[in-house]
Amino acid sequence: MRVYALVCFTVFLDLLGLGIIIPIQPFYVESFGASPSTVTMLGAAYALMQFLFVPVWGRLSDRVGRRPIILTSVAASVVGWTLFGLAESLWLVFAARMMSGFGNANIATAQAALADITTQQERAKAMGFVGASIGLGFILGPAAGGLLSQTEQWGPLLPIYAAAALSLVNWILALLFFPETLPPEKRSRESKSPAGFSLQRYRESKAWPGVPRLLVLMLVMATASTIMEHSIGLWLERVWLWDGGVQPDPSKLPEVHRQAAILTAYVLLTFGIVTVIIQGGLVGHLVRRFGEVKLILVGLLLIASALSAIPMCAGLGVASIFPVFGLMAIGSAITDPSISSLLSRSVPDTDQGRALGLGRSMASLGRVIGPSTAGFLLELRWGLPFGVAAALMLVALLVALKLRRVRPTTPVEPNEPAKDHRPAHGD
Repeated sequence: MRVYALVCFTVFLDLLGLGIIIPIQPFYVESFGASPSTVTMLGAAYALMQFLFVPVWGRLSDRVGRRPIILTSVAASVVGWTLFGLAESLWLVFAARMMSGFGNANIATAQAALADITTQQERAKAMGFVGASIGLGFILGPAAGGLLSQTEQWGPLLPIYAAAALSLVNWILALLFFPETLPPEKRSRESKSPAGFSLQRYRESKAWPGVPRLLVLMLVMATASTIMEHSIGLWLERVWLWDGGVQPDPSKLPEVHRQAAILTAYVLLTFGIVTVIIQGGLVGHLVRRFGEVKLILVGLLLIASALSAIPMCAGLGVASIFPVFGLMAIGSAITDPSISSLLSRSVPDTDQGRALGLGRSMASLGRVIGPSTAGFLLELRWGLPFGVAAALMLVALLVALKLRRVRPTTPVEPNEPAKDHRPAHGD
């Protein structure tokens, strides 16, 4: 239980720091004169680094252990956040976010640490704890970021420096208390140097039945999710804070940005509260009763429905957005840990870091594609990103229809035929 708490607390602090700047990042970048497409490309730059380095951290952790990877990655996050606050030009803003993406590419390593200390039957519950930690970070982070950004003297800089300070605290706590969960005898002895995602590694994953479909599912879901995430703040600003869709006078923009930041924070706070309630107290019970596959199918349908409803809220008033995000949170809360659990249980124990890292890398690729297109979709039509995201979620639902439950795995090498991955009866 001590390791559970330390791993989840590390993830929580990581996501708390990230959550703090979510409400203010679009408007902070707008202050440099950036267009919506440039604003969302910043999210793509952050995700690109995660795409490249999540599998590197995951595979390295299989070889050298989880603790050194956590320490190194969190230290990089401290540097990235500090540079972000000190930036005086748009190129340095991008460089800082890329450094933070490099550092924050450690979620798969944290998940692997929990997989090290849990049985396969407990895996979904453990992934639910990680999801709850992420959700709690998104409860407190955006709320704190929105409130801290209201100070006239510091504006958006205060949340950024707060994120840097939290990352530093995270590193100190990890240095003092984070245990090594992967003993030397269980570490991978693969001689090849770690590498990022490649088509060859995706092809190798076919040795694990069901894993390629899960990887595609993570890619499509992440693309849809990040289209929404990187559009919502700018959409809220223009729908409810611009007079008739016309940009306010430049002298009024700082006040508009502050109002948009706090509104975005409240919306994300709603999402985070519902996520924590579901993932912290219910997801383990739901998985035991219904299985991961059924939860994934229901969750995807709920998310698609919520995304489709967002543009309709423009004509209903600002209060209508909150139940829509509550519905979306329920879908995400039951889908994300179910996918991670199913992926983890589909591979041998010696390849947890590699498989989860590959999965996170696919998700990170989606987070590159999503923000890269979100800004352009916004510039075409303000409600378009949410319609596209809903359509992608329906594609994910089609992919998930052919998923099957898996029985506990037996150790196999990725280039050998897998054993004991038979579909459970009745699925």
